[in-house]
Amino acid sequence: MARNKEGLVLVLDVGLSMHAVLPEVEKVCSMLIQKKLVYNKYDEVGVVVFGTAETKNDLTVEVGGYENVMVLQGIKVVDGDLVEALHQLPRGTVHGDFLDAIVVGMDMIIKMYGTTNKGKKRICLITNAVTPTKDPYEGTKEDQVKTVAAQMITHGMKMDSIIIRTKQDRELDKDVMEENDFLLSVFPNNSSKVYVESATSLLGALRTRTVSPVTIYRGDLELNSDIKIKVWVYKKTSEEKFPSLKKYSDKAPPTDKFATHEIKVDYEYKSTGDSSRVVPPEQRIKGYRYGPQVIPISSAEWDAVKFKPEKGVKLLGFTDASNIMRHYYMKDVNIFIADPGNTKAILAVSALARAMKEMNKVAIVRCVWRQGQANVVVGVLTPNVSEKASTPDSFYFNVLPFAEDVREFQFPSLSKLPSSMQPNEKQQEAADKFVEMLDLAPTGREEVLQPNFTPNPVLERYYRSLELKSKDPNAAVPPLDETLRKITEPDAELLSENRAVIEEFRRFFEVKENPKLKKSSRRREKPSGSNEEREGIDAVGQAMDAIEYTSEIKVEEIGNSNPVHDFEAMISRRDGPQWVSKAIQSMKDHISNLVENSSQGDTYQKELDCLVALRKACILEQEPKQFNDFLLHLLKLCQKRELKSFSEYLASHEMTLISKNEAPESDILENEARTLIVKDEPKAEQGP
Repeated sequence: MARNKEGLVLVLDVGLSMHAVLPEVEKVCSMLIQKKLVYNKYDEVGVVVFGTAETKNDLTVEVGGYENVMVLQGIKVVDGDLVEALHQLPRGTVHGDFLDAIVVGMDMIIKMYGTTNKGKKRICLITNAVTPTKDPYEGTKEDQVKTVAAQMITHGMKMDSIIIRTKQDRELDKDVMEENDFLLSVFPNNSSKVYVESATSLLGALRTRTVSPVTIYRGDLELNSDIKIKVWVYKKTSEEKFPSLKKYSDKAPPTDKFATHEIKVDYEYKSTGDSSRVVPPEQRIKGYRYGPQVIPISSAEWDAVKFKPEKGVKLLGFTDASNIMRHYYMKDVNIFIADPGNTKAILAVSALARAMKEMNKVAIVRCVWRQGQANVVVGVLTPNVSEKASTPDSFYFNVLPFAEDVREFQFPSLSKLPSSMQPNEKQQEAADKFVEMLDLAPTGREEVLQPNFTPNPVLERYYRSLELKSKDPNAAVPPLDETLRKITEPDAELLSENRAVIEEFRRFFEVKENPKLKKSSRRREKPSGSNEEREGIDAVGQAMDAIEYTSEIKVEEIGNSNPVHDFEAMISRRDGPQWVSKAIQSMKDHISNLVENSSQGDTYQKELDCLVALRKACILEQEPKQFNDFLLHLLKLCQKRELKSFSEYLASHEMTLISKNEAPESDILENEARTLIVKDEPKAEQGP
C-alpha cells in the first residue's frame, strides 16, 4: 500500500441497544466515504458489523468463535456501492461483543496488507459499549486486550473509538460500562477514544477527512545570538475550504472512455493599436498605476525592490499576557514544539514555557517561515504546559497585527449612558435568565457545539448534494438535514421548555421590527425649520442614535460646498486618534467664519445645519463640553457683532446646550439646558 493511502475498517455496533442511533451512524459513515471519493479516491475501506444474528467472518471458519460478527464489505477501493451499503445497515437482534469485532477487523487488515508499515492502517469502532463482553478461554479480559494491542503495534495500526452514550444509556448497568471503558483505554497510545451523546457530536467525532500534519517551519528559535532552540512548527487550526472545482468539457465523444474532459485555457495579448497583432511575452511588461500615470516595472526591477528577509524565528522580547488582547489574533493558530528527537530542545522549551506560565508572560517573535518569503510575520507565543507526562510542553502562536491592520473604532461607553437608557433591575434579571437559558455548556450535560465535534454545515450539505448529483445530474438540492439544522438554528426543544423565560424577556423590552433602509450614496440634508429636523435634534438628545458615516474618501478638511458631509466623513476616520478633535475644531472654525461673514441671514440655514451635526457628534464622541463652550462663545459673538437675528433664529429652532441626561460628561442639568435656550439678551435702552 502506498504511503499516502489509508486502509480503514469500520467496526459498527448494530445490536439491539444501538437501533435508536443507527440512522445517524449510517449518515456519518456514508459521509466518510463520500469525502474519500473527493479527496482520497484510492483509499480502501472495509465494513464489519456486530450484534447480528448471522455470523460471517473468516476467523469463525478458521478457529471457531467470533459469533454474531459479520463482514459486510471486504476491504476494497471506495466506490458508490459502498456508500449505498452504509445507507442500509442491518438491524441486529442480539448484543454483540466489540472485542470480537475488533479482532475480526484487525485480521482483515493483516491479511490484506501483511506486515508492511507503509500507508495508514486504521480501525474505527462505533458502539455504545453498554453490553458485557465474553470471558476469554484463558487469562483475563485485560490480558486479551493487551495481546490485541500488541498485534496492532506490530502491524502499525491505530484505532479510533467513538462511544455513543445517550441519556437512556446512562441508566443501564454502570459496572458493565465502566469495565468496557477500561478495556478500551488499554489500547495503544496512538489510539483515540471520544464520548458523544448527540447526533451532532457524532457527525463531528468521526474524522471524515484526515489531514496529515506538515511542518511549516523547522529550524532555530533564536533567543539571542548565543541561545538557539531547535523547533518544529505545525498548523493547529486552519479553515477547511471547498474542494477546488474544475472546468469540464462535454465535447469529447461519448464512446471515448479515456477522455479527461479537461479544458486548457490559453491567453493572448494583443496591441491596442493593432488588434490583429499578438504581443509576445518578451515584449510585455507589468505596469502599476500611480495617479493618472502607469509606471512600467520589469520583473528584474521588481525582484530588486522586493524585501528578502532571512529564514528564521527570533525572539523580540517578553510582555505581560494582559497586554495582548484576544481580538489582536489574526489568521490561523500554529503550534511550536521542540524537535522530537532533541532531548535538550525538549527540556529548553519546557523550561521556557513553564517560566512564562508562572510569570504570566508571553513572547513576541519575528518569523520568516521559509527562504524567499516576501513578508515578515510578528506574532505572540503563548505557553501550553501539558497535563500529560507523555506529551511535551509547547507554545501556541498567533499572528499579531501591524499598525496598518488595526481598526481602532471608538464607541461611547455603555456605562456612561444616561440612566433613562440603562436597564432597571427587573430588565437586567430578565436578560440574565435569557442568557442562562441559552447556555451551551449547562451543568451536568455535554457541552453543545464543541468545536472539535461540530462540522461545518455548509461543507456537509455540499458533500451530500454532491453524492445525489453523482447518481442523478438533475437532482434537486436536498432540504437541510435535521442534524445540520441543530447547528444552524436554535434548539426548538430548548426554546419550547423555556417559553416563560422568553415571554418575560419580551414583556420587559419593547421588541419591534427594524425596517431596512436603502443606503444612499449621498447624504441628503433636510430643510431647516421642518418638523423632521426638530425630531432629529430631539432624537439625538434622547436616544443618541449612531451617526452613519459611510464616506469612502479620507476627508482632511471641511469645505464650503457640503460642510456637514465633510465633517461626518472626517470625524468617522479611525486611522488615527487625532481626527475626532481635529474635526470638531474645524467645524467650530467653519461655523465662526460663516457667522462673521454672514449678510442679512443668507447663511443662517447652513450655520444651523452645521451646529446640529456638531451637537450630535459631540454627544456620541463624549465631548459635550466642547459644544457647550462653543455655543456660549457663539452667543457672545452674536452680541458683539449685533447679530440679533441669528440668535433669534437659533432660539426659534430650540438649539440648546447638551444636558447631563444626554451626555453624562456634561455639567449642565436638564432644567438649566432648557432655560439657557440661545437667544440674544435685550440691550438696555439709552437715554436721550
